Amino acid sequence: MMLLIVGLIAFFAIHLIPANPDLRKSLVERFGEGGYKGAFAVASLAAFAVIVMGFGKMQHYLGSKNPVLFEAPMWSKHLAAVLMVVSFVALASAYFPSPTRIAGALKHPMLVAVKVWALAHLMANGDVASLALFSSFLAYAVYARISLKRRGDTGRSGEGARLINDAIVVGIGLTLYLLMAFYGHALLIGVPVIG
Repeated sequence: MMLLIVGLIAFFAIHLIPANPDLRKSLVERFGEGGYKGAFAVASLAAFAVIVMGFGKMQHYLGSKNPVLFEAPMWSKHLAAVLMVVSFVALASAYFPSPTRIAGALKHPMLVAVKVWALAHLMANGDVASLALFSSFLAYAVYARISLKRRGDTGRSGEGARLINDAIVVGIGLTLYLLMAFYGHALLIGVPVIG
């Protein structure tokens, strides 16, 4: 349980840095834009890895003692699978180097990916551990979007986007989804999605 809490605190603390423009500016001045972004990415991945490990250990430790508040109906699991396709396409558009209409429409595609991912998992999992984890991410993503809006950040633009870029983003998103559904989820989380 402690590992999960440490991971969540670290992850959200790291992601609050961009919400403080003065702190972000001083870090960019000190390490350069590339150094800041590189350190941010590595720290985020490390914190996320701790969250995954902590969640897995908590699930294993709690076992049957992990209270289930509701049994997710089968239709919600199917809907969650569809939502995860949307999440992976949004994720791919967030990191695609060229403009896309998808990123332009979503404005902040990474936050959309996180919100859809969290919502999908909240629909499909009724145990306390899952509800705590995914509601934390959903709350953070909503907070981050409100914070960006208040700062006047209009997000990504789809200006100059070519249709081929959107097709590539959809292809990347579908590929990531299939890899996670057939292999990654069981490998990383210990719970197979398919089968």
